[in-house]
Amino acid sequence: MVGMDLDSPLPESWEEARARRERDADRNELLQSQLERPTRIVAIGGGTGLPMVLRGLARRAAPRPGDPGVEITAVVAMSDDGGSSGRLRRQHGALPPGDIRNCLVALAGGRNALKEVFQFRFGGARGLAGHAVGNLLIAALAELKGDFLEAVRMSGELLGARGRVLPCTLQSVQLVAQMHDDTEVIGERNICRAQGRVRRVSLSPRSPPPVEGLLEALYTADLVTIGPGSLYSSLLPNLLVDGVAQALRESRALKVMVANLMSQPGETDGMSCLDHVQAVRNHVGPVLDAVLVNGTEPSAEATRRYGRRGSFAVCVDTRELIAAGVVPVRADLLKSGSRIRHDSRKVAACLLKMARSGL
Repeated sequence: MVGMDLDSPLPESWEEARARRERDADRNELLQSQLERPTRIVAIGGGTGLPMVLRGLARRAAPRPGDPGVEITAVVAMSDDGGSSGRLRRQHGALPPGDIRNCLVALAGGRNALKEVFQFRFGGARGLAGHAVGNLLIAALAELKGDFLEAVRMSGELLGARGRVLPCTLQSVQLVAQMHDDTEVIGERNICRAQGRVRRVSLSPRSPPPVEGLLEALYTADLVTIGPGSLYSSLLPNLLVDGVAQALRESRALKVMVANLMSQPGETDGMSCLDHVQAVRNHVGPVLDAVLVNGTEPSAEATRRYGRRGSFAVCVDTRELIAAGVVPVRADLLKSGSRIRHDSRKVAACLLKMARSGL
């Protein structure tokens, strides 16, 4: 793992230098305390990217000789209104359980028979068709207990999850997108189907309250990860919850975006890594310290195959990132095989090294 050196650092004012020294002192204090307790990591996202990060971290969760382990908190977007989750929302007024389920399974032990049951999806064309068993169980527990968060906690206990999963909010929210042509699209599934670039997203209702424990987790974390995943539908919705952006700005934790490998057709066409960073900044301000980027080229055949589907490698210009005030950290993050994906073990190893070294 290589952190990019700042060849030509910008001159600091006296006030900026003092603020930097204070931040460094705070972080050194934080790093010293980590030698005696688990490393606290908060992972923010949704979709398939967040479970990838969690699978890698979960393997390192248990303490070992000389390693106090990892305390994991996953924060999940709650604006999903498609598929099984969307049907449960529309038909039963439930909060969307799909991304929660995937995160709980990712945190579960390697040979847990319940993982397969949770992920089993009914076939057919009617009734239960398309529903995942885990979605139904979480929704049933939430209705039985009258508490969605308790349902998530109980599901985690059943699976033996090595960490906790928090919905970013318990308020029913919809994702709203302002497109580049000034049209407004409401609902995550409709945004995914819409043609054209997204300019900005918001939640309806705006600034929903955070779930209990979320802000505390951000303030006490050693490292906060954002991504990888769908920029506008999986990552930003978490940051738009009331108090989250402020907690990120004020937390002493190292805040790291795990950069996407490929663009997402219809959502991030033509966007560079810097564009992703700027999109976060434009929505919630300067909440990122570093970006973890892949330094290994995928095969030419895989790149051509993805290109035929309109998905292209996300361009990373390290000098642009440095100039924007974000430290690029380059490492081999690619999973072997024919698909262009992150390797959960490699990502977790890099994140832990960054958390325990300060960068």
